[in-house]
Amino acid sequence: MRKSKEVKRGFYTNFGKRAFDLVIAFILFPTISVIILFTSIIILVIERDQVFFKQIRIGIDGRPFMIWKFRTMKSHMSTGSKRVERNWTNGIPDDFFFKENVDNPLITKLGKWLRRLSIDEIPQYLNVIKGEMSFIGPRPEVPDFTQYYNDYQSARLKVKPGITGWAQVNGRSDISHGEKINYDRSYVENCKFSLDVKILGMTFVNLIKREGAY
Repeated sequence: MRKSKEVKRGFYTNFGKRAFDLVIAFILFPTISVIILFTSIIILVIERDQVFFKQIRIGIDGRPFMIWKFRTMKSHMSTGSKRVERNWTNGIPDDFFFKENVDNPLITKLGKWLRRLSIDEIPQYLNVIKGEMSFIGPRPEVPDFTQYYNDYQSARLKVKPGITGWAQVNGRSDISHGEKINYDRSYVENCKFSLDVKILGMTFVNLIKREGAY
């Protein structure tokens, strides 16, 4: 078992990141507003069904919040995944992979396109505005997984979850849970403005390449 050293939040983590988020939110507001409106209309016209998917996720210091995404699955199946009891007694195994089947018949044709382009994540802009998330940070996890975290893994909850993050730009869906935790720990321990700017730039590059998206 890996030992967990104490992770302390610095000035940037406590105050600077919120200022960073608000500045980026202000700059992106016209573009994000158009994308949300346009995508909502497309979903309504093509699928004639609910636009958004909402789910409880775990945020900073283990606080739950409601995450917003564009719906990509059939509406009667968009309330969240079925709870599975796992025999994990010492944290989530490092070699565990969580990947959604790209050929899942419950994912709509439009949903596959939205996921591939990461457009389904854009409504989380609202979570950023509310202060529940940051643009940059570990991805928000579901309670069914965080309940198994050990002390080392729980350190990723020391900062607000993000729309993108250090683990996402270094593999996203193609890395194991252990690798994800290591990237997230590295981010939490080295959180600073220059790293956030770097991750933001790498995210745009990955979106253009469409790497690791499912």
